[in-house]
Amino acid sequence: MIEVEVHSSLRNFLREQGDRKFPHHLTMARLIARALRLGRPALIQTGSSVSTYCLSYLMPILLGDWSVNIVAPPTTQQYLFDIEIPSLQDWLGTNKKVRIGDRWQAEDQLLITSPASWFEDRIHHQEKFPLNIPTIIDRADTLEEWVRQLLTISITASDWSELLQSVPHYSELIRNTRVKLTKSIFARPENPYRNYVLLNSELKILSYFCEVLNEKKLLTPKFSHFWQQLWQKSIISWISRDQNSGQFAIHLAPAEVATKLQPIWHQQPVVIIGSFLDIEATAPIYRQQLGLDLEMLSLKFTPNRQNDHIQLYLPDRFPLPNTPDFQSALIEQALLLVGLSTSINQLVVVIVDDVPLQGQVGSALAAEFGSRVQVEKTAIAEKGILICGWSFWKVHQEELPTPGLLIIATLPIPSLENPLVANRVAYHKYQRQDWFRLYLLPTALKTLEQAIVPLRESQGIVALLDNRVNFRSYGKTILSVLEPCARINYIDPTWFGYPNS
Repeated sequence: MIEVEVHSSLRNFLREQGDRKFPHHLTMARLIARALRLGRPALIQTGSSVSTYCLSYLMPILLGDWSVNIVAPPTTQQYLFDIEIPSLQDWLGTNKKVRIGDRWQAEDQLLITSPASWFEDRIHHQEKFPLNIPTIIDRADTLEEWVRQLLTISITASDWSELLQSVPHYSELIRNTRVKLTKSIFARPENPYRNYVLLNSELKILSYFCEVLNEKKLLTPKFSHFWQQLWQKSIISWISRDQNSGQFAIHLAPAEVATKLQPIWHQQPVVIIGSFLDIEATAPIYRQQLGLDLEMLSLKFTPNRQNDHIQLYLPDRFPLPNTPDFQSALIEQALLLVGLSTSINQLVVVIVDDVPLQGQVGSALAAEFGSRVQVEKTAIAEKGILICGWSFWKVHQEELPTPGLLIIATLPIPSLENPLVANRVAYHKYQRQDWFRLYLLPTALKTLEQAIVPLRESQGIVALLDNRVNFRSYGKTILSVLEPCARINYIDPTWFGYPNS
């Protein structure tokens, strides 16, 4: 049976090559081999990074007599294609045809493709990928965001230009509409989230404009699609703008993607893999968000308490965020912690989401530590000090060295002051759903867990300076995500390599 062969081969490979600190390799590999053999879906939470667990699905893919899709982000694609698969094929003596591409070809045995290519094909029935090909979706922690981004309609400057060229005899109406929108959009003060609510007055301008051209069947396909979606209750809208160029874009996106995704899961066997998908092993909230209504194996591996714990500093008398003393206390703690970290010779990351406060923390640290300090830059030395927000860290985490110290100013709970978040919450309220439990808290848990995965593997230090975990009802849930950890409420110099006095 293939499960036995996979177990034996992977065990021998790990003995020769090293175990990569993932204790669940053999269990995960057998389960995936079984899922592929039987054509049954599975959902696996690894609690680890792709470089440690990917052997667990590559071994059954390469040993089994089947063709498989792997859906993964570009960085993961290249890592698998350039490093992991060649090494494993050499060791196994296999020669499966492996390719990166955006559509299936008749001779393909293992195709690695992007989430955008695969989901666009499935949602829009483009038939680039055959039905019934077993598909492994890796790095699925952000699957909902992938699909929402794919389904977002954005009206940009080029779309206005295309419309103007298409119907030049309505140039006055087009230009006047753009001028009115530009004046309204740029009249609003800057906000740190770089997106803005679409006001009712702007909706009326757009509605009148689209209605006039739609009646005469003069809208371009893009504008026509936009017009059809504009007033739907299940749509969230927002505006982005560029102050320097004076250009703006209007975006529409589905508030939920489950409706679009639900039919897809029945078209082929699928194994969904991520570091952290849900607080529970059965992943009820994650499955609800993605329309995963089919019977499937759900498994959650917990980090090894001995090898995968973090050093957690959580002061219990720290000022709460949005109180007058928080800023000075944060800067004082950051200076102290960064000063101690010079002995560990690794990257230090300070995550501060509030933009003005981010600048103040950066200035204070730069005054003390000079050019080592960079604000939201990827070109940073291995022993540098990076100040950034949560969104920057989520996007660029894999490009940067593993930090030895991660200082978290505030929990990654999406702010209701962010217009895009407010729109998502308004949709949940409209549906009479628990918006905190279904959206804000799961988002925070997922972001936090993803941020600390690399520190688990190096047993790094995490300083969490948001004291809400000690006083809010959701604090225990937050702390459960941080387990296993060595938790203290004081700064221990021995963590930084200093002798115990």
